[in-house]
Amino acid sequence: MTTYVFFDEALHILVNAFLISVALLITASGIGLAVIETIEKTSDRQISPRQFR
Repeated sequence: MTTYVFFDEALHILVNAFLISVALLITASGIGLAVIETIEKTSDRQISPRQFR
């Protein structure tokens, strides 16, 4: 016995997966930006150009 997924159900699953992935990407980028901003605020010393040579 084979089970079939109807087109409407499959489309609903794909839309939900897409929306969840968008929400996760926005959340991850927000956390990443917050971490970068915190690192920039807490760095007191200036980087000398010699470190990049």
